[in-house]
Amino acid sequence: MKNIRNFCIIAHIDHGKSTLADRLLDSTGSVTEREKQNQLLDNMDLERERGITIKSHAIQMNYVYKGERYTLNLIDTPGHVDFSYEVSRSIAACEGALLIVDAAQSIQAQTISNLYLALENDLEIIPVLNKVDLPNANPEVVTDDIVNLLGCAPEDIIHASGKTGFGVDNVLAAIIDRIPAPKGDPEAPLQALVFDSVYNPFRGVETYFRVLNGTIKTGQRIQFMATGKNYFADEIGVLKLKQEKKNEVCAGDVGYLITGIKDAREVKVGDTITLTERPSTEMISGFEEVKPMVFAGIYPVDTDEYEELRSSMEKLQLNDASLVFIPESSAALGFGFRCGFLGMLHMEIVQERLEREFDMTVITTVPNVSYHAYTRKDPEKAFIVNNPSDLPEPSVLDRVEEPYIKASIITKTDFVGNVMSLCIDKRGLITNQTYLTPERVELNFDMPLAEIVFDFYDRLKTISKGYASFDYSPIGMRESKLVRVDILLNAQPVDALSALVHIDNAHHLGKKMCEKLKELIPRQQFDIPIQAAIGAKVISRETIKALRKDVTAKCYGGDISRKRKLLEKQKKGKKRMRQIGNVEIPQQAFMAVLKLND
Repeated sequence: MKNIRNFCIIAHIDHGKSTLADRLLDSTGSVTEREKQNQLLDNMDLERERGITIKSHAIQMNYVYKGERYTLNLIDTPGHVDFSYEVSRSIAACEGALLIVDAAQSIQAQTISNLYLALENDLEIIPVLNKVDLPNANPEVVTDDIVNLLGCAPEDIIHASGKTGFGVDNVLAAIIDRIPAPKGDPEAPLQALVFDSVYNPFRGVETYFRVLNGTIKTGQRIQFMATGKNYFADEIGVLKLKQEKKNEVCAGDVGYLITGIKDAREVKVGDTITLTERPSTEMISGFEEVKPMVFAGIYPVDTDEYEELRSSMEKLQLNDASLVFIPESSAALGFGFRCGFLGMLHMEIVQERLEREFDMTVITTVPNVSYHAYTRKDPEKAFIVNNPSDLPEPSVLDRVEEPYIKASIITKTDFVGNVMSLCIDKRGLITNQTYLTPERVELNFDMPLAEIVFDFYDRLKTISKGYASFDYSPIGMRESKLVRVDILLNAQPVDALSALVHIDNAHHLGKKMCEKLKELIPRQQFDIPIQAAIGAKVISRETIKALRKDVTAKCYGGDISRKRKLLEKQKKGKKRMRQIGNVEIPQQAFMAVLKLND
């Protein structure tokens, strides 16, 4: 055990984690020339297309240092704020972390957030200054920033370049010298923490675990403590570039387990694995509970595919434990699921993965957050509203509270005015402004979570030319004047398009939604009125004009009464058609609400 090192790589998005991981794999000889490719651990098409890490990836490397052979278990983590749950799970399986800072961009909001996560778990932090070979790198200034943040000595910071491989040997030496070996007793009853899992259609659920105490061997009967289910360990091994079978995995090491479980619900990330014959008495305290920030409905396009969608979601949840969902139904869309996501990017990625990995075509409704409503009958009891259509009628409603967040934005001083005006537009209150250096400033705001759900991140990047970084944490519920804006199509309310908004924005939003839907909904044989309403009061209306057949074309000359008779007949037909007509809503209409500011 003294020669095992478990560590993860944490950083802000785009600071070069995956590239540095590639160089570590090269230096330790873990990949052959043939297997080499950029961002080797990002094995999902989506990750390569977008150039971001979505999943944390575990891999084992062997390295000889000062004549001794060491086993290094590396977990490469995502940098985007929406995937911070992946980071918290990776940190729970490690003793140390490489904190990577871009020498050109310096410390960003997510760097600080991930650092605090690591410090809470008592991890040994090794600061690495990456991309020192860039022409616009500023190593001296950024070194001072890291020293102020960590309180370490400047010589503790390793200068490296993931692109050229400069400094990688120093990083490996620091991992072995500074990160403590795992503690644990190989003779004690087995305790292994499940930190990830994937679904393999041929072999069932593959579970990734970190052994804290004891030893697990092939063929032993094991038990998952949360579910109480028993299985045989058909195959165990370690996670090299490809899975490598072993007869046993001992305390301190990271490995995978295949037991032939076909039901995705039987494996829970954060669970403890122990032996059936000699069980451990206590579970390992897993990682923090996942807190969904954004809620949206996901419905199959074809209602017959509901059960198929459920099993796809369960398999996806295995690999992405931050996804939470419960069944719900909608009058407009039939049966589907109310899903909780960590942010808008997370929601987009889940939808893409359902379509690519499971061939599911789905409709996603307008995202919203979770509110607390109080009725006049019982003003002390909070009623949780995840879906706008669940909000009680205005006549019985006492007040509504919405979740607030503490937002931390780090940007260049040139963009402070733009960032402030954006946050104030979004009902933000500035609480603090700190100049980290003469060039960089940190702004703190208290803002409603609902305001950052849609397009805040994109607009922040636009107005700051990509130089602002953003991180947030929830600070509780606050009372707000919120109303539900309903959309009526042909006098029928469409529950999937309802939105809860602040009373000051309601008229503006209602008007824009009606205008947008008028563009998107195809014309029918009858007039379609589109209305936005608050309760019984209509606040905006647009009409999609009917496609009209020229019934008087055959009347040339003759008496006007013949034409009038034909037009009256057409009018009656249109009226009857409108009463029984059904308006199809295209998928773009649901997503158009997100792009109202474009």
